[in-house]
Amino acid sequence: MKFLIYLFPFFLFALRNEPITPIPQTIHYDNKKAELGKKLFFDTSFSKDKKISCASCHSPLFYGADPRKVSIGVFNKKGIIQSPTVYNSIYNFRQFWNGRAKNLEEQIDGPIHNPVEMGINERIVVNILNKKYKVQFYKIYNTYNIKYYMFKDVIAEFEKSLITPNCKFDKWLRNEIKLTKLEKDGYFNFKKLGCITCHNGINVGGNSFQKIGVIHKIDNRIGDRFSFTKKEEDKYLYKVPSLRNIAKTAPYFHTGEENNLSKAISLMAYYNLGLNLTDYQIKSIRAFLETLSGETPKILDRIK
Repeated sequence: MKFLIYLFPFFLFALRNEPITPIPQTIHYDNKKAELGKKLFFDTSFSKDKKISCASCHSPLFYGADPRKVSIGVFNKKGIIQSPTVYNSIYNFRQFWNGRAKNLEEQIDGPIHNPVEMGINERIVVNILNKKYKVQFYKIYNTYNIKYYMFKDVIAEFEKSLITPNCKFDKWLRNEIKLTKLEKDGYFNFKKLGCITCHNGINVGGNSFQKIGVIHKIDNRIGDRFSFTKKEEDKYLYKVPSLRNIAKTAPYFHTGEENNLSKAISLMAYYNLGLNLTDYQIKSIRAFLETLSGETPKILDRIK
């Protein structure tokens, strides 16, 4: 109850103002770097068993996410946490569920070096680049002395381009279209009930760390912020996931435990707000969330 009283002023503010910002319709990026980064993103050479690429866990077929509960890495090793979408990740304030990477470049180190995911080191990466991509890197960096940071630079530039603009809700925010009554009711409930407290901004999330299980505790806190900081107060703390394209990126939660969006809405209301939502509240919030599905990134129209 104290938690809800504390947040009440924010709820009033949210109801008077729009706390979600549209994604820009275009984003500036270096096309040459991004196109090369795209090739590396889909190249399985950069894994120990030559079977796993970045796209294996962040597939365009699933809006940059993984439909499996946890991803499968080299030699069929299972991960421990659900893979979030790479789409719109440029708008996240940190990367990974526990926020251990400051930016996209730093994030790339994680899966590359992780023995469960791709399992190789910087030396192997550079050797592959020299064998397969020497000319392409020369055209961008004007040197045949390829460095590991260049590998991260071009992949991050590709990931930067993976935005999904012009969803129905963004168009509504720009006063271009109208929402249905169900969708408008869903957005109203989303704000009134308190979902907007954590899911706001340009990415409808991705801009803060919050605890899961504020009112009712959950059992599984694997991969939380504590796993990185070792600070007691960081237990159950995670980077809030973006809700953009959420209707396309099941399963949900860091555990990947729930495939049904309506059930996920109900569970989050219970865990973090202490609420048992009505069927109509769930239905309307789901309708609102479905308006957050945007266009697929244009750079992926040119996969070679």
